[in-house]
Amino acid sequence: MLDVNIQYLKGVGPKRAEKLNKLDIFTVEDLLDYFPVKYEDRRTVKKINELSDNLKCLLKIKLFDNPVKSRIKRNMSIIKLVGKDETGFITVTFFNQDFLMDKLTVGESYYIFGTVKANYGKFEMVNPEIELCCNDWKANRITPVYGLTYGLTNNELTKLTVEALKEYYDKIEDVLPGHICSEYNLTSRKCAIKNMHFPENGRKYKTSKRTVAFEKLLIMQLGLMSIKGNLMNNSAGNQILNTTHSDKLIGSMPYKLTNAQLKVIEEIKKDMSSARSMNRLVQGDVGSGKTVIAIYALLAAVASGYQAAMMAPTEILALQHFETIKEYLGMADIRLNVSFLSGSAKAKEKRMIIESLKSGETDIIVGTHALIEDNVEFKNIGLVITDEQHRFGVRQRARLSSKGKNPDILVMTATPIPRTLALMIYGDLDLSVIDEMPPGRQKIVTNILKGQDKQEGYNFIKQQVDEGRQAYIVAPLIEESEEMELESATKVFNELKDANFSGYELGLLHGRMSNVEKEEVIKKFYEGKIKILVSTTVIEVGVNVPNSTVMMVLNAERFGLAQLHQLRGRVGRGNHQSYCILVNESRSKKSAQRMSVLRNTSNGFVIAEEDLKLRGPGDFFGTRQSGLSKYEIQNIVNDIEVIESVHQISKKLMADNPNLKGEEYKNLKNAITRLFKDETIIFN
Repeated sequence: MLDVNIQYLKGVGPKRAEKLNKLDIFTVEDLLDYFPVKYEDRRTVKKINELSDNLKCLLKIKLFDNPVKSRIKRNMSIIKLVGKDETGFITVTFFNQDFLMDKLTVGESYYIFGTVKANYGKFEMVNPEIELCCNDWKANRITPVYGLTYGLTNNELTKLTVEALKEYYDKIEDVLPGHICSEYNLTSRKCAIKNMHFPENGRKYKTSKRTVAFEKLLIMQLGLMSIKGNLMNNSAGNQILNTTHSDKLIGSMPYKLTNAQLKVIEEIKKDMSSARSMNRLVQGDVGSGKTVIAIYALLAAVASGYQAAMMAPTEILALQHFETIKEYLGMADIRLNVSFLSGSAKAKEKRMIIESLKSGETDIIVGTHALIEDNVEFKNIGLVITDEQHRFGVRQRARLSSKGKNPDILVMTATPIPRTLALMIYGDLDLSVIDEMPPGRQKIVTNILKGQDKQEGYNFIKQQVDEGRQAYIVAPLIEESEEMELESATKVFNELKDANFSGYELGLLHGRMSNVEKEEVIKKFYEGKIKILVSTTVIEVGVNVPNSTVMMVLNAERFGLAQLHQLRGRVGRGNHQSYCILVNESRSKKSAQRMSVLRNTSNGFVIAEEDLKLRGPGDFFGTRQSGLSKYEIQNIVNDIEVIESVHQISKKLMADNPNLKGEEYKNLKNAITRLFKDETIIFN
């Protein structure tokens, strides 16, 4: 009913539809689901004698005198006017808004909304919104502020939303069954959507936001649980029973595995030996020993007559895995054919690797996403280990399954996620947690500097480098775009090279470099030819240089705690005492509180719980494509109580009514199928 092309909504048309498309608004339903990023409270009209500097407010003024227009540059005009109410006067200034001259009439009453500037008892507003009192449909209410695109104003988007609600309000159907709404005190979908755009009051807005969050999370969770159910019921897998190589590896190691590692190995062995495919997530903190568990599983697959693959999100990390596997095999004196495949491999080399995979000559293949390309064929793939940075859903599993007989899937993540959230985000996987660190890991000293004190950090890095050590300096990302990443890292690099670190060997690493360039820089850093590596977060995973002892993060307030913890994990890998310096440019108490969490603990799970309390669950959803937009994650799905409630009701529904039978579940089933349109969801 609401999937009408947006261009046919009154007031849109083809040209405006193109602009709306840039906001991913293609239908009326998309428009109604495009919620404001914030709101402006215009319910109270202030008096001029109540004003103060920087106050954003609504005033009702009478135009006291004729407006005066002047031109200060060829391309800049100014209109100045004086408004008054019964308590005083205010100057109003408009830049480059010549059209207003025809609309401003002395003695007429207007609403103006903007930010007040106060100077020696005189008040001014610059470029406020202005509208005749008889016309202003925004006064005396809470008004929405939307995320915009070029050529589309907030007024336009607001008016279109009003039109959509007027025309389609009665066609909005509930997705959540009535008994769920009653049990969790939720409102109807039409009421929720209306109050998300135009809240009548705080109470109704809160209930509406909870309803929208509940609906979005329930659709996601039931979809993932359905995928998991289908995998368990329908995927006859490989039975991997031979652990001869794996046990030899454990026996050759110079240290004992932790109890947590042994527990996870047992869980993996149980999965691999069963007749169904394994789909397991292993969560472990930085340095908790996930790699040895991965290699244990790879060796069990090979010893049982299968090929095994290990996929990483970047070539740097894939190459590191490749070297580590060879090192462990050498230590255990196990001779296997291990190959490396990446997108940047030369055609001839790629062809040879693909042929040896097809013939079965290669036992273990390590690589990037190149491993699931169509031309890569295995003789007998039994296990694939992948990284959480891939959205490794059913579609990719299907592509791998077509290369073998439902291979076992093991997903590794170094991002500790609180258990409730992990069960939600990775609802299609079984969960293992390495919650214990190997003995002897050194504690990294973490210091927090204010922005104006970062020179102290630079001096400390010089001191460490003069003693023979190496350091990282991580440049902030202003926006999540490659262009900004490049500009940010390059700017910092040039400033430091010419000023603070002239005479020192500096290197630069960022996401826009080719893989060959990245590897060249990392190789030089590893060999000690580069002493200080200026980088973006591309080094968050996959760079292992034991001689590095300092990790300095600029604008640390822009990063999530989990990400800062990952960056800190790049140092402390050798014998020398290591340090993490966080430069906090923010003056907010909340930011200082967040930084102190990192100073006080090195336990990733504790850090994750604190980040959840301080920033909500948004950062964690970002670790996996979840069917939620970035805005929804940050602004709507940020209530842990809703997440826990959804998890409980999802489990109950899947246990009592796994196929969601009954008329009341029809709209919910349709919504799940729409969200997971690329996945295999079967409701019988």
